[in-house]
This record gives sequence, structure tokens and C-alpha cells, in this order.
Amino acid sequence: MNNKSFTLINRNNEKLNSQHPTYESVPFGILLAIVGGFLDAYTYIGRGGVFANAQTGNIVFLGIYASKGEWNQALAHLPPIVAFVLGVIVAEAIKNNSPRLFLLHWTPAILLFEMTVLIFIGFITNTAHNSFATVIVSFVSSVQISSFRKLVDSPYCTTMSTGNLRSAFRAAYIAVAQKDLESGIRAIRYFVIIISFVSGAFLGGLLTFEFGVRAIWGAAVILALTVVLYWVGERRRLRKARL
Repeated sequence: MNNKSFTLINRNNEKLNSQHPTYESVPFGILLAIVGGFLDAYTYIGRGGVFANAQTGNIVFLGIYASKGEWNQALAHLPPIVAFVLGVIVAEAIKNNSPRLFLLHWTPAILLFEMTVLIFIGFITNTAHNSFATVIVSFVSSVQISSFRKLVDSPYCTTMSTGNLRSAFRAAYIAVAQKDLESGIRAIRYFVIIISFVSGAFLGGLLTFEFGVRAIWGAAVILALTVVLYWVGERRRLRKARL
């Protein structure tokens, strides 16, 4: 390979690296936020009135019941926390080993893994203990949180809204107070993600009321669309890098 070819490859790589990857794009974040809201509505309505995405409540209840010496109640809140921790480990393992294990970039590997688990949850009937299903949802939520943490140039979360809400209004304040256009754009992105999360909760509620425990397959369909978006976005990004 001559020097001209090496120069061309380096230029293409520089162009590719200068563009944000698809998994950090706003459309990608919108779909994941819809899934996040969907899962919370699903577990609350169809799986015993709990929110499985965030673990703050479980940690607080663990401490409260332990302080009262009610160890059975305290330990009942431990499985979803453990599942959340395992999700972090699994996500990192997939990201670090996906080329060898899946022959895919880690992004579709993570999404396909999430889809498979959600499809499995849909087969867990109401006769089974709901805590089993919510623990698995906590695991899936952790995998998603650990894998997709950046929206263009800012940190965000696709399965909880507290941090996004704070970041949105902070950016909006800076945009108004300092007439900062970039902060205004950042605030809009955050608000879009928050609205997407609410929309996912609305959709998850409707489908759970209508189809019961199998409604979670709707979230799997959204993840399938996210995989398609990823492949289309990456192919487009590669074409731009070659121009």
C-alpha cells in the first residue's frame, strides 16, 4: 500500500472520528428513552406496582427495614439491587468482548441482548411471582444505563428522568442568562428525551392495560427499530467519511 492510500485512510478515519456515533445521537436516545418509560409503566401496572428502573427506592427501603430489625422485608429489596449490579458487569463484558463473542459492534450486541431478555419476560405469566420479572427488568435497565450514557456531547440517562430534568433546566437557565446558544440546544435535547420517556410510559401503560404481561414485547419491537436506526446511521456516517 502506497503513501497516498495511507493518507486517504487516515483522512477517512479523522472524518469518522469527528462525527458523533449513532448511539450518541438524539434519535437513538429518543427510542431508548421510550423503552425506559415503557419498562417503568409496565412493571408498575403489570408487575406489582413497582418501578424497576431506579434502585434508590430499594436501597432506602433496605436501610429502613434493616433499622427496624425486619430482615425479611429488608432482604426482599436486595435482589433487584444485585440484578442491577450484574447488569453493569454484563454490559461492560459485552462492550469489551463483542468483537470476539458476537462479531458485532457492542451497540447492536447490547440491543439484541436486551431484546432477547424482554421477549423472555413476556412469557412469565401472572401466576409466577412478579418480583422475579421485576428483578430481570432491573437487570435490563442496568445494561441500558451502563451502555448508553452520552447524548451528543452531554451525559444523560435513558431509564430515569431526575438527572435529565436537572440538566435540562440548568442548560435552559444558562441559555437565557448568558445568551448561550449551545446551552439552549442542549436544553432542547434534554427536554426531547424527557418527553420521549413520558411518551414511553404512556405507551407502556396503554399496552399493559390491553395485553397484560406480554405488553413488554412492545419494548422489544422498539429496540429492534433502534438496531435498524444504528445500522442505517453508521452506514451513512461511513459514507460521509469517504466523501
